[in-house]
Amino acid sequence: MTYLEEYARAVLSGRIVACHRIKQVYKMLLDKLEHPEKYKPWIFDEDAGNRPIEFIEKFCKQSQGTIGAPLELQLFQKAKHQAVFGFVNSQTGERQYQEVLDIRGRKNGKTTELAADSLYFDIADGEGAPEVYFIATKQDQAKKGFVEAWNMTKQSPDIRRHLRKRQSDLYSSFNLGSIKALASNTNTLDSLNASAVIIDELAAIKNRDIYDLMKQSMSSRRQPLLTCITTNGFVRGSIFDAQYDYAIGVLDGKIKDDRFLPLIYELDDRDEWDNSKMWIKANPGLGTIKSFEYLKGNVEKAKQDPGFRPTVMVKDFNIKENSASAWLTWDEIENKERFEFDKMGFRYGIGCFDAADTTDLNSAHALCMRPNDDKIYLKSMYWLPEEVLNQMTQDGNRRERDSVPYLLWERQGLLRSYPGNKVDKIVFLNWFKELRDDDDLYILYIGYDPWHVDDATLRMFQGEFGPNSMIPIRQGPATMSQPLKELKADLHAGKIVHNGNPIDMWCLSNAEIKADINGNIQLVKGMDNRKRIDGVASLADGYIVLKDMFDEYSNMI
Repeated sequence: MTYLEEYARAVLSGRIVACHRIKQVYKMLLDKLEHPEKYKPWIFDEDAGNRPIEFIEKFCKQSQGTIGAPLELQLFQKAKHQAVFGFVNSQTGERQYQEVLDIRGRKNGKTTELAADSLYFDIADGEGAPEVYFIATKQDQAKKGFVEAWNMTKQSPDIRRHLRKRQSDLYSSFNLGSIKALASNTNTLDSLNASAVIIDELAAIKNRDIYDLMKQSMSSRRQPLLTCITTNGFVRGSIFDAQYDYAIGVLDGKIKDDRFLPLIYELDDRDEWDNSKMWIKANPGLGTIKSFEYLKGNVEKAKQDPGFRPTVMVKDFNIKENSASAWLTWDEIENKERFEFDKMGFRYGIGCFDAADTTDLNSAHALCMRPNDDKIYLKSMYWLPEEVLNQMTQDGNRRERDSVPYLLWERQGLLRSYPGNKVDKIVFLNWFKELRDDDDLYILYIGYDPWHVDDATLRMFQGEFGPNSMIPIRQGPATMSQPLKELKADLHAGKIVHNGNPIDMWCLSNAEIKADINGNIQLVKGMDNRKRIDGVASLADGYIVLKDMFDEYSNMI
């Protein structure tokens, strides 16, 4: 019995506790072993699948713990390697899988495994002049796997015979191969000809350009392999989320991609986090690679320390969160309900906006409801100064401000530019008029922060929407505390339908709160100035107005 079959049967029978996503992929892989005729031209070549395992266990040595001892892969790692390397084209012998997404809890042996894989790619994979790259968001993170590979090399006379360390890489003269660590400075990576790419901690990478560039850099290789090994992370709306959603689409049969292999170790339900029998779902190396007692200690600490709990949920169990100090969890932010605005029959709405005095993001919303429906439906718009957007396209700079895709959002119509280096507040007035004239939606009241609105602007709005239309919302805890608590509850209940607007969700994920000695809360920005909360400030103003004017609004609709 192959390692792949042994692990698959153990997972599917329940002898090894596994999550739904791991059961899905190993059910598919087992079916490929048992019914190869359904998957032509791909067949399973056991020798090809065993080759990296044999190389690693014969030549790679421990550089930590028992230094110099042979490296022994666990069953889940052997099954993975047989799956990745064992399925080949029956005519050409080339590997089926060109990309692997491996999501597992921290301390499950990923750095050691990556280092051993890189040595195999460079020495024994059969690629001419192989270029193997460790990629991470920071150079120090990328170097972890690279340094581990070098340390393994120093412990193994057989590997050391083929590799030597140069200033910035490991070099193999017999096949002109190299192993190198690179950070996500995308401006320096256009000319690479990668044969194998290892992206460590994909969830920490905010800008997807590094992934796209490395993927494209492999296009001329015979059998390239891009491996992403990562835990979940606190950065939402990133390349990790995009790849995770893609992986789920593949597993659920909604996306056809037989060159992509997803291995997602996670809890099936966030309520399983304090059930020790379920921990192995996200930690396949638990008890062998990862200490059970150490994880138990983390869970116990998280029960007593709410600030530590999101870290455990994300890093040990791969449950989505956005920030250890965030106001909202990802479950509260995410709402998969969608609607077509022009088909909902909205006639009246509550407006709100958050203006910036500098080059920051500007936000406006319309909150709409329907008879006999307790949900609040959002229509949103954002603005940035044209000069800010232009700076992102100049000098070959692909790294967008705040590490979010403003340019993409502009192309999608979710964000608009305004000439110059500052957004004039006239954009809010024009947008509300646009809703009235083009969408037949009349704005009854508009909530706003009076700190950012002068008398002249106020008169313009009152002249258009009526003398009583503008409702100032003071931003202190006395005004904001109870409405914020109610807004959080409505978000949790799925009553705030934002249509999956990525800017709304990004702002919601960035929001933090500060409490006074009486437990009253108010919104605050975190320490990271790139995390905008303008959309939340706008939404909160509109929510307060809607609640205050609810009886009148209900009678109107």
